[in-house]
Amino acid sequence: MTVNLLDFDLEGLAGYCQQLGEKRFRAVQLFRWIHQKGARDFDSMTDLAKSLRLKLASNAHIKSLDLISQHDSADGTIKWLFDVGAGNAIEAVFIPEEGRGTLCVSSQAGCAMACRFCSTGHQGFSRNLKTSEILAQLWFAEHFLRQQRQTDDRVVSNVVMMGMGEPLQNYTELIPALRVMLDDHGYGLSRRRVTVSTSGVVPKIDALGQDCPVALAVSLHASNDTLRNYLVPLNIKYPLADLLAACLRYLQHAPRDFITFEYCMLEDVNDQDAHAHELVRLVRAQTHVDHWCKFNLIPFNPFPASGLRRSSAQRVLAFAKILTDAGLVTTVRKTRGDDIDAACGQLAGDVQDRTPISVRMAHQRLHGSTPQSSRRERATESLP
Repeated sequence: MTVNLLDFDLEGLAGYCQQLGEKRFRAVQLFRWIHQKGARDFDSMTDLAKSLRLKLASNAHIKSLDLISQHDSADGTIKWLFDVGAGNAIEAVFIPEEGRGTLCVSSQAGCAMACRFCSTGHQGFSRNLKTSEILAQLWFAEHFLRQQRQTDDRVVSNVVMMGMGEPLQNYTELIPALRVMLDDHGYGLSRRRVTVSTSGVVPKIDALGQDCPVALAVSLHASNDTLRNYLVPLNIKYPLADLLAACLRYLQHAPRDFITFEYCMLEDVNDQDAHAHELVRLVRAQTHVDHWCKFNLIPFNPFPASGLRRSSAQRVLAFAKILTDAGLVTTVRKTRGDDIDAACGQLAGDVQDRTPISVRMAHQRLHGSTPQSSRRERATESLP
């Protein structure tokens, strides 16, 4: 059985070439052909010895993901649906902006985190993606877009691990993929331009700081444990005090001097003035260092199964003003690609759920979770 070379970072590829009786510099050449030039045919790698090309043809391959569909948004956003086998499909999204191009990459087929406001979580979870399947999304997007634009210049300047799945729950496969993104012989991305988004897997936040510190975004979405337990069930295992302490530890290794807190704005759930004031107290209680975190307020992208609604634009601005007036750096994310279901929280793909998530979430909606009249009471029950 041949191996997929997209599964290797440079050190792994060097080890593989050594098994074939080749020196390290051959691995560097091969790595450049794969990632910088987008080659998949060994015969096209003209500066490799013919003997090596024959070995590779017999023992290895370079396989991306099979493309199922492409959807183009009116705002320039592109969403790709990829087949990852066994009835599962995952999504990746390219977001072009002035001066940069951001690729949103999936790390799992589905997600087991069961966050209330995320359509991926409502689909359930099938499996972790392999390193090759994570990297294949970048490999495909980068070289597809170069060909489309008829350029040899880099098109993807930023990668965010914010697609389907919880990246830190797929840690073993994630780290080699990140290293390829950062490697100068690969995609040469800055650590500041690669972001891992997590719902708060505390032990792996610490591990990431040691193994491959990139920019970190944390899905916060609540100002107290009671509310976060409801919105992000992982909080029951890793409550806010533990999560924020891990964030501060991560800053010692991070390429940026702040952590981004993502906050999805949900009408009458987490968007009241009291929540904003509580957030201010929460982050100030952690450290005397100013500007150690940044808030990114995200307009909720509704889907029927959630039972939730988007906060009004006026409410979002009022919420942001409280944070800004308190000295917290705050931005409101511009929704992109919502006309093709490619916006934040909308990626769903097609997942053969191996968990009871869909059943549990339906149970939550039926038993006291959806009535609008009680939602505000739950959201504020722990507020002073």
